[in-house]
Amino acid sequence: MKRILITGKNSYIGQTFINWVKANNVDYKIDTIDLKDPDWKKQDFSIYDCLIHLAAIVHKKGQEDDIYYRVNRDLAVETAQKAKDEGIKQFVFFSTMSVYDKNSVVVSSHTKPAPNNAYGKSKLEAEKLIYRLMTPEFIVSILRPPMIYGYNSPGNYRRISSLAQRVFVFPKIENKRSMLFIENLHSFLKLIIDNKLSGYYFPQNEELVNTSNLVKQIALKNNKKIYLIPGFKWIIDFLEKKIELFSKVFGSFYYDSTLSGSPGTEEGNIKFLYQEKSFKESIRASEK
Repeated sequence: MKRILITGKNSYIGQTFINWVKANNVDYKIDTIDLKDPDWKKQDFSIYDCLIHLAAIVHKKGQEDDIYYRVNRDLAVETAQKAKDEGIKQFVFFSTMSVYDKNSVVVSSHTKPAPNNAYGKSKLEAEKLIYRLMTPEFIVSILRPPMIYGYNSPGNYRRISSLAQRVFVFPKIENKRSMLFIENLHSFLKLIIDNKLSGYYFPQNEELVNTSNLVKQIALKNNKKIYLIPGFKWIIDFLEKKIELFSKVFGSFYYDSTLSGSPGTEEGNIKFLYQEKSFKESIRASEK
């Protein structure tokens, strides 16, 4: 049995991972800790095999840049250092695809990180500092997932789902986006932990997502009829430059399928097979 500690006590990923572990009878004993409570520094980390760091500040309007660095970088590094000092063997750090410029379109092994907001910048700085702590006795695993979605997930997926259930027409566009269904993520995370894999990883669904198709599938699941109308590209191209949400929804932004941790890639004798559900199945599960 592995003993695992999760920071980010009420995080969506953390809570759903705990539920997934129980449902699948995985031999993990999981505890959570709230880093907002100053007493977290007194907790004994030595009893754990692995720490999954999920505590973070994500995009919030009106948020001062300084808080991103204090939480996403400084607190993360402090947690990693305590984990190392007290003998935890593996530290899994959840970073983000936002460490790349959203205008990159396709992210490959040659793409250099170039975040364009405080969230991405603070995560990238944390990555570098935590990675320096790695030794043969202290494994560091850094995950850069794309948009994560699932039942009751927060963020952009919820907004897209709400929109898909309210409109009757939607632009028909040709774009590609990497996304990651929550159960696929959990299966991937188990591979990382069980095999004590270290380095940078880029988990994603096997299928790249087209936004028009995503909206159509959500509508179908909710017994709504939606018509995809071509001819809006020039309007969308204009709005992408003016409104960040349009860029996130309609622009192309995806991982090359050869990046480490992508479905089907291999590391040593480990093959990354973690697709619990296909794209259509994941939408049905997310909209239940």
